[in-house]
Amino acid sequence: MQRKCLADAQCPIARSLDAIGDWWSLLIVRDALRGASRFCEFERSLGIARNILTQRLLKLVEEGIFVIEPAADGSAYKQYRLTDRGAGLKPVIDGLWNWGADNLYPPSKRPKSPRPFQHFLADR
Repeated sequence: MQRKCLADAQCPIARSLDAIGDWWSLLIVRDALRGASRFCEFERSLGIARNILTQRLLKLVEEGIFVIEPAADGSAYKQYRLTDRGAGLKPVIDGLWNWGADNLYPPSKRPKSPRPFQHFLADR
């Protein structure tokens, strides 16, 4: 089944979901906020099929959430860097983390770590 395009929807939530795409995309952004930048890092972290990861990354680049640039270490590899637009998803990721931690775990099993990503993107 083909997904309905929501790019012209009146609702900002619908437009946002159209741009981001799906849960894989949000998990890719989560990993980028944690410092991942290479295809293999996303693949290892997510356990996602290469073709799906390729599609999601290309969509995120197309939407201006990531840019592709030469690897920082000078190797032949490419890396993905969050744009300011992509970094703007940080509050969404934080909100999903907080809601999930507060509502989807029994009190004794809630994640113990501090709220996520407080130290990432501090210079933005």
